[in-house]
Amino acid sequence: MATASNPYAQHLGSRDALEVLTETPGRLQSLVETLGPVLMRQSYAPGKWPLNAVLCHLADCEFAFGYRWRQVVAMPHHIIQPFDQDAWSSHYASLDPKAALASFCANRVWSVGWLNTLTPAELAKPVTHPERGELTLHKLLQMTAGHDLNHLAQFEQVAAAVKAGQ
Repeated sequence: MATASNPYAQHLGSRDALEVLTETPGRLQSLVETLGPVLMRQSYAPGKWPLNAVLCHLADCEFAFGYRWRQVVAMPHHIIQPFDQDAWSSHYASLDPKAALASFCANRVWSVGWLNTLTPAELAKPVTHPERGELTLHKLLQMTAGHDLNHLAQFEQVAAAVKAGQ
């Protein structure tokens, strides 16, 4: 169930966050290939970003989230700096979605390798998110995994609609 501290909890359920984080690049690459350039310009719902913009959003988030994770480990009780995803998205239409996908995948693979080196004590380190409250690094990873699943479902929704229309 989604909570103020983790709005993506319903997407993750009881799944292991690190497993989801590890699987996302491959799933995302497969979905992008399946959809192709024309469908990637479509939105998954009226008034929502086109899938290419979601791809850029994921690339941006991977930079921000990876930095946050490292700050939690490096600093005592880190306070996260939030960002405005809509402000960041203002240039997405001009960016190369292939570069966004490559960036996301490369950064995620690097981050997962780093995450696999962490100790249980590091995963339990506290962090404060101004909008989500007190968390741990493990909770941040769960939020990110749920975020991944939320966006993967958007890609899958477009793919399913196309398949149903065939």
